[in-house]
Amino acid sequence: MATSQKRLALAIIDFLSKSLKDGTVSSEDTESIEIATSCIADSFHVDPNDRAALKDAIGDQSLLSIYGVYEKLKGKTSTAPMPGAASGGKASTETPQPSGPTPTNPEAESFKSQGNAAMQQKDYAKAIDLYSKAINLSPTNPIYLSNRAAAYSASNKHAEAVADAELAVSADPKYTKAWSRLGLARFVLGDAKGSMEAYQKGIEYEGNGGSEAMKKGFKTAKEKVEEEEKEGASDDAERDATGPTRGAGGGGAGGMPDLGALASMLGGGGGGGGGMPDLGGLMNNPMFASMAQNLMSNPEALQGLMNNPRLRDLAQGMGGGGGGGMPDISAMMSDPALRDM
Repeated sequence: MATSQKRLALAIIDFLSKSLKDGTVSSEDTESIEIATSCIADSFHVDPNDRAALKDAIGDQSLLSIYGVYEKLKGKTSTAPMPGAASGGKASTETPQPSGPTPTNPEAESFKSQGNAAMQQKDYAKAIDLYSKAINLSPTNPIYLSNRAAAYSASNKHAEAVADAELAVSADPKYTKAWSRLGLARFVLGDAKGSMEAYQKGIEYEGNGGSEAMKKGFKTAKEKVEEEEKEGASDDAERDATGPTRGAGGGGAGGMPDLGALASMLGGGGGGGGGMPDLGGLMNNPMFASMAQNLMSNPEALQGLMNNPRLRDLAQGMGGGGGGGMPDISAMMSDPALRDM
């Protein structure tokens, strides 16, 4: 029987045992798990108590953590996104759990070394291909994932760089280069907040206040976040200041034309109660109602209408018209000069 199959059997037995211990499986199912474990051990001729064999099979990781990375590589994960991941740009507070180093694969290491040489020659496409071959052999290795993220960034494929860097920090959050590459890729994509959080994680895992490079990245991202917040506050203030009168030519609140001002200009100061024009009477006139409707659908026309000298002449000429100080609306509306405005 192939050694890889025995290793997988040991990994499954380890997963089942841990599922009992951590409460994933109810204690009522203990007997079933023990029977399953015994059957797997007998069928694959492995010893569940051989800790050296188990360590050789999965290192310091677990079958669950390995499968979690596999799901992310295949894009099928349903777990919460990494801090600042695409979701409208909102950062998650979930911290990936360490899964430990991946056992070294000599062939994968060879591909990684060749990829590093291609990076030095700035042959980024070749480096991506070589790192991908290494990842196919060792999908949870954070170094391979992080290196490919760097190659993607150098190729201006920053979305792909973010995906690889997130997988790398998920596989081993202590590998701080991955946090740095995640911070850079997010920053270039315009996610300054996510970038700042990635650099912050890198500083935390580096310890002792973090490296100068990590702190510089954090500072740059933080300054960008503060700048965006100030710009947003400034835009809000500008909208608040200009919103009520925008498009109204000095008219009423909310951008609506000031019909009271129009009626007052026509001599209606003594119309309705409190010196207001008799808008009820005005709106009963179909031609005035039509004109008001046009003004409401095109508020910008109000300013031009109020500044029209012919309309002012008509208003002055009819100042003694209708009762209560209002002009004779019927006479005004029959005037072709006003009707055609």
